[in-house]
Amino acid sequence: MTDSLLSVQLYTVREALQADLPGALSRLADLGFTQVEAFNIMGLEGLGAALADAGLTTPTAHERFVALEQEPIFERAASLGVRTLIDPHIANERWQTADGVKSIVDDLAAAAEKAAEFGLKVGYHNHAFEFETKVDGRSSYELFAELLPASVSLELDTYWVSVGGADPVALLGELGSKVVALHIKDGAITHDDKDQVAVGSGRMPVREIIAAAPAALRVIELDDSRGDRFQAVADSVAFLKAEGLA
Repeated sequence: MTDSLLSVQLYTVREALQADLPGALSRLADLGFTQVEAFNIMGLEGLGAALADAGLTTPTAHERFVALEQEPIFERAASLGVRTLIDPHIANERWQTADGVKSIVDDLAAAAEKAAEFGLKVGYHNHAFEFETKVDGRSSYELFAELLPASVSLELDTYWVSVGGADPVALLGELGSKVVALHIKDGAITHDDKDQVAVGSGRMPVREIIAAAPAALRVIELDDSRGDRFQAVADSVAFLKAEGLA
């Protein structure tokens, strides 16, 4: 990882990547990024070369690996220089009971052991439903985090935490060093992806979130937006730099 803690989830500019992968990555480098968070690493052809040509690294990346054949996935991640591979979604039906949550933890722990053979760590990225689903009077995510071994890291999507009804700042205080990366996004705090906006333009307590996890990677992301997402990324970078947060 570089000295910078600033990154961007490539899913934000997925259409541009599909149209012109080298060009899209070059545009991100021109915004000052030295690292990005890749997604679909098994399907995005030419990613490694395009990253190298743009002078970018991908210390974290998203790819589903739980309950899948993991060796080729981990091999691909390692070849791209990924350090922490993050599973971006585990089906919500598995979060409905304590036994289901325990099975998720067991799967991630086993994956961490396998990933270590490739020099990788693994992590999990949340959505809102892990907080909305209750098990024995508390959120499934709370139980999950309590059971999670040190070998598995967390990437906290702070926006979806808020949509799910939890306080991301307080949660970061509880999770501590388990959180290695943050999804920094902003908006009206609704389930509608289109309500997401440039960081600093919505309702999220961005400064407080970063202060609560100052060593975590700060990954800008918009799942969608009513405006141009490349412009939203540029505006997000400008805000974070103006605030001394990037």
